[in-house]
Amino acid sequence: MLLEGRNAVVYGAGGALGGAVSVAFAREGAAVFLAGRRREPLETVAAAIRDAGGVAETAVVDAQSEQAVQQHAQAVVDEAGSLDISINLIGVPHIQGQALVEMSEADFMLGLEARVRTHFVTARVAARHMVGQGSGVILMVTANPDRMPIGEVGSFGIANAALESLGRTLAIELSPSGVRVVCVRSAGSPDAAGVREALGALATNAGTTVDTFASARTQRILLRRLPLLGEVANVVALMASDRASAMTAAIVNVTCGEILD
Repeated sequence: MLLEGRNAVVYGAGGALGGAVSVAFAREGAAVFLAGRRREPLETVAAAIRDAGGVAETAVVDAQSEQAVQQHAQAVVDEAGSLDISINLIGVPHIQGQALVEMSEADFMLGLEARVRTHFVTARVAARHMVGQGSGVILMVTANPDRMPIGEVGSFGIANAALESLGRTLAIELSPSGVRVVCVRSAGSPDAAGVREALGALATNAGTTVDTFASARTQRILLRRLPLLGEVANVVALMASDRASAMTAAIVNVTCGEILD
């Protein structure tokens, strides 16, 4: 198993991708600490992990609050002995389906500020524990609009570009301590409800149906499809493992060939 003996914190573990990543981590042998704002979806993921023989604990944590994140991370270290993997996958509200020139300043900043702040908070807290250990992996998942010419996505693409820059800067600063930072860039998974909603908004603005819009998009992708949640989660687990020990400050392309590196 790729992650045997590791302790992983997943913020937003009750969401679609957070749940998939948590299950992948546990399948690979990690003890997974599921954090989120609502306990019920966390317990659902934890039950699936335990039923499969994995180890999972849940905690209600506001990943926008530095104090809450600090307290939870310290509790993990006190109980498990280390914090080896940290990934932030919380959902952040942002406005899509509207041109930037039509957006208010408040709508533009809504997702941008919240998304960057929560990743800074969780990464910084994890890094401080990992530096003391001399090892650890901080992971982020970003999305295509930071690289592709896609209109009417509001500040979403800008926020993802900021996260990738944050990851590179952290990697530069933390590498002497043996801590790696890796971003996984996904094209968006069609089996995630949030992705389907975003596609619906873009399709409406384009004056077409979701199926027609999605079909036109996938025809431009090398594999003629989008990556599923489980596929993205598998790559995240690989990046967290020693199989990727030579990788840091990297943006890993999981777009089925929609973006060419």
